[in-house]
Amino acid sequence: MIAFIDDHREAHGVEPICKVLPIAPSTYHDHVAKRTDPAKLSARAKRDLELKPAIERVFAENFEVYGARKVWRQMVREGFNVARCTVERLMADLGLHGVVRGKPIRTTVQDKAAPCPLDHVNRVFHAPAPNKLWLSDFTYGAPRPG
Repeated sequence: MIAFIDDHREAHGVEPICKVLPIAPSTYHDHVAKRTDPAKLSARAKRDLELKPAIERVFAENFEVYGARKVWRQMVREGFNVARCTVERLMADLGLHGVVRGKPIRTTVQDKAAPCPLDHVNRVFHAPAPNKLWLSDFTYGAPRPG
């Protein structure tokens, strides 16, 4: 919403846009003030700005395979006083995630060439009387060993 207001503030003004959108003008002005002066950020936001480059560095130094727990342990070894949940939150913000061991589970491989099955009940899933309509949903079949 902030970007939208920034794009259209010259044409319409901040307050009229904020009346239409569910945002108070003071919230917009507060956000702009924090964006221009980082000293006005909260203590958590300032700490996040300090930790994000360190998290990215640790993640990159370890071949981008470490998850949040291993990144957190490495940062504690390096002397950072940081909680694991903080590392998890910041890694999610940065779009970083560790590598998962093993094969990915693929439950369905769709055949695009196969025709879709017919809808025999025309999307009416209630029966007029007991034992008049039986439905089944087959969405997953375990692969055969072999």
